[in-house]
Amino acid sequence: MTHLWFRTGLIPAAIFFCLSTAAAAAGTMECPDPDGCTVDGGSYRAYMPADLDGKSALPVLVYFHGWQGSAEGVMKNEGLKAAADELGVLLIAPDGADKTWSFPGSPSQERDETAFVDAVMDDVADRFPIDPDKTVATGFSMGGSMAWFVACDLGDRFAGFIPVAGAYWDPIPSDCASPVPNLVHVHGTSDTVVPMEGRPIREIYRQSDVEDSLATWTTKAGCDAEPVPASLGDLACRKWTGCGTKLIELCTHPGGHLIEPQWIVDGYHRLMDPAR
Repeated sequence: MTHLWFRTGLIPAAIFFCLSTAAAAAGTMECPDPDGCTVDGGSYRAYMPADLDGKSALPVLVYFHGWQGSAEGVMKNEGLKAAADELGVLLIAPDGADKTWSFPGSPSQERDETAFVDAVMDDVADRFPIDPDKTVATGFSMGGSMAWFVACDLGDRFAGFIPVAGAYWDPIPSDCASPVPNLVHVHGTSDTVVPMEGRPIREIYRQSDVEDSLATWTTKAGCDAEPVPASLGDLACRKWTGCGTKLIELCTHPGGHLIEPQWIVDGYHRLMDPAR
């Protein structure tokens, strides 16, 4: 299997236009600002693979960048764009305020992220013919945590979630407004930046335990207490059963704080076809 990969901190930056020629030809509105599509609260960028015509209903992958990252950096990352090409999805990269995210428990509280992401998804739907049943959110590190909180607040806008190396921060939500999502969480067992068991940040904030984060959904879904072994590409997984129609899975690798776009590709396929 050919793997697409990058490690945190190695994403270069460059300006990328929000809409492709194919999207413009399909009659979608062009962004007035070449640095991104502007919505209430911020902006986002988009990448459309060349083989998409911009007319048929588009699968969508929304990627939340990590701490000190940017939508601009996501658009420059060749591994992520290659993953979008392989999946045949429209890649959307929301831009964090001050290069971070303001979810509950985060050191930053710059904006209402629920309202911002809602505005982004409304704008994307206005510009592109998207397929809600094939719209998935993912993210790395702080962006992975952002995906968790989006699942809690706006889960009904997505078909599933693939958070990587980031879960809830304390306090873990006790009752999410969204229904139980389809979720594949990916994490390194040797991660010391965002350990699976969580850790305090400056003795004020705390990254939560991944298992505790997952328990919020497995409990709500009424899943069986013990997950069963599974695999996803080169990842070792545990899959919860008895969750009705929902897929909840934890997939691990022996490495540290890193992401391989191939994990997103494999996770997306799993969400679209749980039996795969």
